[in-house]
Amino acid sequence: MSGSAARLDAINAVKSYVPPAPSFAAHEAPGEIFGQNVFSRDVMQARLPKAVFRSVMATIESGAKLDPSVADAVASAMKDWAMDRGATHYAHVFYPLTNRSAEKHDSFLEPDGVGSSIAEFAGKTLVQGEPDASSFPNGGLRSTYEARGYTAWDITSPAYILENANGNTLCIPTVFVSFTGEALDLKAPLLRSQRAMADQAKRVLALFGHIEPGNIVSFAGPEQEYFLIDRSFSLSRPDLLNCGRTLFGAKPPKGQEFDDHYFGSIPDRVLAFMLDAERELFKLGIPAKTRHNEVAPGQFEIAPMFEQANLAADHQQLLMVTMRKVAQRHGMEVLFHEKPFAGVNGSGKHVNFSFGGGSVGNLLLPGDTPHDNAQFLVFCAAVIRAVHLHGGLLRASVASSTNDHRLGANEAPPAIISIFLGDQLADVFDQVAKGGATSSKEKGTLMIGVDTLPVLPTDPGDRNRTSPFAFTGNRFEFRAPGSLQSIAPPMITINTIVAESLDHVATELEAKLAGGEDFNTAVQKVLEQIVSDHGAVIFNGDGYSDEWQVEAAARGLKNLKTTLDALPELITPEALELFSKYGVLSEQESHSRFEVALEQYALSVGVEAKLSLEIGSTLVLPAAVRYQTELAQNVAALKAAGVEADTSLLTAVSEPLAALRSAVAELRTAVAHHPDGGSAGHALYSRDTLLPAMAAVRAAADELETVVADDLWPLPTYQEMLFIL
Repeated sequence: MSGSAARLDAINAVKSYVPPAPSFAAHEAPGEIFGQNVFSRDVMQARLPKAVFRSVMATIESGAKLDPSVADAVASAMKDWAMDRGATHYAHVFYPLTNRSAEKHDSFLEPDGVGSSIAEFAGKTLVQGEPDASSFPNGGLRSTYEARGYTAWDITSPAYILENANGNTLCIPTVFVSFTGEALDLKAPLLRSQRAMADQAKRVLALFGHIEPGNIVSFAGPEQEYFLIDRSFSLSRPDLLNCGRTLFGAKPPKGQEFDDHYFGSIPDRVLAFMLDAERELFKLGIPAKTRHNEVAPGQFEIAPMFEQANLAADHQQLLMVTMRKVAQRHGMEVLFHEKPFAGVNGSGKHVNFSFGGGSVGNLLLPGDTPHDNAQFLVFCAAVIRAVHLHGGLLRASVASSTNDHRLGANEAPPAIISIFLGDQLADVFDQVAKGGATSSKEKGTLMIGVDTLPVLPTDPGDRNRTSPFAFTGNRFEFRAPGSLQSIAPPMITINTIVAESLDHVATELEAKLAGGEDFNTAVQKVLEQIVSDHGAVIFNGDGYSDEWQVEAAARGLKNLKTTLDALPELITPEALELFSKYGVLSEQESHSRFEVALEQYALSVGVEAKLSLEIGSTLVLPAAVRYQTELAQNVAALKAAGVEADTSLLTAVSEPLAALRSAVAELRTAVAHHPDGGSAGHALYSRDTLLPAMAAVRAAADELETVVADDLWPLPTYQEMLFIL
C-alpha cells in the first residue's frame, strides 16, 4: 500500500472510529473486576485446604522454603479454577534472554484409553516443564544440539488466565534453566538478587534493633512510555513491521516544539484504547494507576503502582503483550521502541525502586527530619556507595542497540551515571561529611496570589529530569532503562550492588561495635566515610550541559556512550566476583549474558541494515527515479516547444538521488561483508560500519522526501503517523 493510500485509510478510520465495546459494562466497576483472572490469595484461600494455604502463604509472604508436598493440592485447585473460567490449556511462561516472554501451551485433556479424555494437571506438571532450551539464546552455556531445558514454578508470582475469543489459557510464571542448572532467563537471577539484598538488609536492620524484621523485598514501579499510530501506517512501513522504528523519515513541519502535547487532552480514540487496556490489565491484577500524553505527538505513558520487583517485572512483560493486543482491536499499533521516530522525543521506562518490609516499612522513607533518621541515612548512603562503585554495571544493565538512540540525546538522562539527591538530602549529607547532621530543610509554602486558591505546601527540594538516578521523596528513580526492555536486568543489578554495599556497611558497623565504639558514633563514622569516598557521584545540576561531561570526567565517572562501550562492564573481574559472591550469577552465567548481548546487538543492527538496503533500493529509489523522469520529460517538452524551462527542481531531485545511489551501493557492500572476530567483531562492525552506512542512505532519502511529489512517495510520513490518530 502506498503512503498516500495508507494515509487515506487512516483518515477514514479516525473519521468513522467507534470503540469495539464499552470498557466497562453498565453494572461493572473497576474494583469488581480487579484480579478476577488471577489465582490470587482470595482464590487460594477459598479452594485450598487450610494447611496447604498456610504453607503457600508462608512461602509467598515470608520467604519460607517451598514445601514440595503442597504441589498436588495447588495444581488440582488451580486446574479446577482455570477450567471454571474457560481454560482448556495451561502454559509455563518464562522470560528468556531476549527481553520478551515465551510460553509453551499444553492441553488439560488427556486420553483415558477408552475413547474419551479426562482433565489432568498434577503437581509435578505444575512444578516443572520442559521447553526446548536450544531455541533460546544461551551465550555459549550449551551447544546447539544440547536441547533439554526446564521451567520451574515461581510460587511468588501468581498464575493467571489469558483470555482469547476462542479459548482461555492458564499461565504459570516460571524460571527457565538449562539441563545443567544455569539460568537461561531473567527471573531466576532476579529472585537470587532479591534474596541477596534481603540477607544483607537484615544484617543492617539487626544492628538497629530489628531482630525479626520479616521478609525484606525490593519494590519497583516502572513508568512505561510508548507511541500509538494508526495500524494502516504500521502495515505500510517494512521498517516498523520488522524492527520497530522508522529507518527513514523527514522531520515534519510541526513536531513537539510548541510543548502542546505533554499532559494535553487525550484524543478520544486513544482514551478509548486506554480504558479498554486498563480493563484488561485490571483483570490480570496489574494496578495501572496513571495515564497521560507524553512530550511528543502520538506519545503516551502508563504507570502502575509499586509492587514487589519480581511481580512488577512479570507484570511489565504482560502489560506490553496486553497493550499490543488491545491496540490492534482499536485499529492502532503500539510502538515500544526507544526511538521509533528520529528527531522526536524517545521513550523510556523509568524504574522507581525502594526496599523494605511489612514490619519495617519503606527503608528509603526519610521522614520530616531526615537528619535525625539514622536508619534511613545508612540505607540511603548504601545506595549512594553502590551507584558510585558500580555505575558501569548500571549502565550495562540498560544497554541495547535500541536504547543507544535515546540515552544522552537531551530527552533522556546522559550515559554518565550520577545521583540527584535534591536540596534537602544534599544538605544533610553535606553536614554528615562535616562531622554530623543537625538540621533538615523544611517544607515551604507557595502563595499563588489568588484568594480563592489554597496555599500550597512545597517540598524542600526540586526534581531533576536530567539525572539518571534521582531520589524522589521516598524512592530512587532510575531513568535510563529503555521502553522496550524488561525491568529485570536493572533490578537484578540494583539488588546486587545494594546487597554488596549493605554488606560493607554491616561489616564496618559490626567491627566498630566489636571494638567498643558507641553505636551512634559508629554510624556517623561510616556515613562520613561513604560521603567522603563516594560523594563524587552526587550531582544536582544540569546533566544535559557540556560542562557536566567535563566535570564528570574530572570526578572519575564513566561515560559509556554506546552499548559496546558498556557491555564489557559485565565481565570485569570485579563484576564477576560481585555476582558470584552473592549467588546471583556464576561466572559462566555472567559471560553468557555478555555474549548474548553482543549477539543481540549485532543481529538487531544487521536486520536494520538489510531493511535500509531493501527500502532504499525497492521503494525510495524507484519513486525518486520516477519523479526525476517526470521532471526531465517536462523540461524536454518545454524546450521542444521553445519555452524556457526551469531546471532547479530537477537539480534538487537529481543531486540527492545520486547520493542515494552511491550510499545504497556502499551499504550493499557493507551488508554483504562478513566480519571476523566472533560476536565482538560482528558487534563492532555493526556499530562502526553498518550504522554509518545506514545513516548515509537515510540522509539522502530524507532529503528526497522533501522534494519528491507526494503521490509518488511510497512511505507514510512522520506528519501522517504522528498526527492522524
